[in-house]
Amino acid sequence: MSVYLHDIPLPAAQEKFKQALISAGLWGRLGTENIPLDEQAAGRVLAQPVWAKISSPHYHASAMDGFAVRTVETLSAAPATPLTLLYSAQTVYVDTGDPLPDWADGVIPIEQVEPVDEGDVPALDARRPRAIRIRAALTPWSHVRPVGEDIVATQLVLPEGHCLRPVDLGALAASGHASVIVARPPKVAVLPTGSELVPVGHPAQAGEIIEYNSLVMAAQLQSWGARATRYPITPDSFIAIRERVLEAALNSDLVLLNAGSSAGAEDFSATVIASLGEVLVHGVAVRPGHPVILGMLDLGQRSVPVVGAPGYPVSAALTLEIFIAGLIARWLGTVPQEPQQIKARLTRKITSPAGDDDYLRVVVGRVGEQILAAPLTRGAGVISSLVRADGLVVIPRGIQGLQAGEQVDVKLYRSPAELEHTIFAIGSHDIALDLLAQYLAGADRRLVSANAGSMGGLLAIQRGEAHLAGSHLLDPGTGQYNLPDIQRILPGRSIVVITLVGREQGLIIARGNPKDLHTLVDLTRQDVRYINRQRGAGTRVLLDYHLRQMGIASTNISGYSTEEYTHLGVAVAIASGRADAGMGIAAAAQALHLDFIPMFEERYDLIVPDEYHNSELLAPLWDVLQQGDFRKAVASMPGYSVEHMGELVARVGLK
Repeated sequence: MSVYLHDIPLPAAQEKFKQALISAGLWGRLGTENIPLDEQAAGRVLAQPVWAKISSPHYHASAMDGFAVRTVETLSAAPATPLTLLYSAQTVYVDTGDPLPDWADGVIPIEQVEPVDEGDVPALDARRPRAIRIRAALTPWSHVRPVGEDIVATQLVLPEGHCLRPVDLGALAASGHASVIVARPPKVAVLPTGSELVPVGHPAQAGEIIEYNSLVMAAQLQSWGARATRYPITPDSFIAIRERVLEAALNSDLVLLNAGSSAGAEDFSATVIASLGEVLVHGVAVRPGHPVILGMLDLGQRSVPVVGAPGYPVSAALTLEIFIAGLIARWLGTVPQEPQQIKARLTRKITSPAGDDDYLRVVVGRVGEQILAAPLTRGAGVISSLVRADGLVVIPRGIQGLQAGEQVDVKLYRSPAELEHTIFAIGSHDIALDLLAQYLAGADRRLVSANAGSMGGLLAIQRGEAHLAGSHLLDPGTGQYNLPDIQRILPGRSIVVITLVGREQGLIIARGNPKDLHTLVDLTRQDVRYINRQRGAGTRVLLDYHLRQMGIASTNISGYSTEEYTHLGVAVAIASGRADAGMGIAAAAQALHLDFIPMFEERYDLIVPDEYHNSELLAPLWDVLQQGDFRKAVASMPGYSVEHMGELVARVGLK
């Protein structure tokens, strides 16, 4: 078939791959192994049911330290009429776990007997007295573990397809097994390709990319029960890639070829696979990850499936989740674990390509009675979005997007219990919030922040979508921070305003100030490219206020309409040469080794609805703001003041 990229629907691609695997005899367990029953067996999948060889316990065992008796001989014992039993003739001492004498059918705990010697003198050796006195009758088989109490010989201990847990190993040993038959783990070769790649730990120059996809993919495979082998980076060469694929296929059950799956001049994956077998699919209508390749390699005696995953990290990781996780489970003879699914409400509008299944990463939290899903940054190369993601929302093909407030199904990466400890913050970005999240983690709280700008944060509170918002909105008319906008946007709401930090805003510029910038007037020069914050961001409001004060038209600033959503985003744009200057905070400049021209001081507040201010959820947050270690950590960052941290600014709408 043609090796040119041609998207087909996901179900059609999966079916085509399945039929090829069935034809090759690869749609079931690959093989079995007999392994010793030790700690290495945990995590392995049983290839056949396990039946008990012996009972557990395999003898009647004492469940207490005490005295074995015939219970029928104790029937007359009562508190007012104690009964004496002679040692050896009527009772013997047993420790916990000792075999019960053949003639006995019960054990009296040692603390419930009175050991006596001649003349009712208390026995010197409580375990070998002349006799014992008891004051209560005993029912048959009291304090005895009878044969088979736990496991009965011949009963099913564990079923086929069960993934062994540590406790299962004890059950297998107790039922008489010293080894176990398990599924042979699939051997998967992970082959990174690309002349621009450099190994982890190697300094990357401009145009070079650190190769970490194979690290992520191999770890995914290991977590699913496969044995992954990472091969060295193969440069963009048809011959080199072909030789490496053939080498890997000879020693593997599956070959994963990473990068080179699109239709560019140096994308050799499809042509290499076609030269060694058949390309079944080249292009699947999913986002991210559409240039996926599914194929079969023909080695003569056997066939080896091959998957070409895109080079972008999010696409690569999702390709394995979609196509490989279920296949590994089938090869192990088990059922793939389905993530728990919950319903949540989107916090903002999302657009999707109509012809693709769209995989959207989201953070999730409970705010009041609502479960909310806040979309993360899109893009196949944004690996941080996978790190931050609490789950996935799949938008089926044919749907061009979803509206804010629409209910969606979220496939969770985390347990629902974690979501109950999540503080949902939407608003202005600040590095102190990232530091706050670190400190809250030690207090069993997870701070999840979505960067929507100060105005976006107030609007999120208006819609009931956040526990708090970070804001530094300057009101041009009064010169006040936040309060006028709170009163305008949240009329009638009871709001508490707490100061987080004071901070400096200024121009972030390249190291050494090569453009010789000093004031906002310099931004109007034709040789200066500016990078702005998004509409509604407090930093942009601050800039616009001072531009008006100085009589500078924003249309005279080149790049004014180019936007970033965080201070660090602005700093990255300048460090990478996309822009010469941008308004931001000193800590962002320092983080990327840039220079900073301080210009304005401002107050950054936490805007909190009153119903959450005194809640158990937010209580650890207020404690952290008073901690000396946290204050010192924030104060150590350039341009920050913690003098008023944690102070109440105002109670708006509260009586």
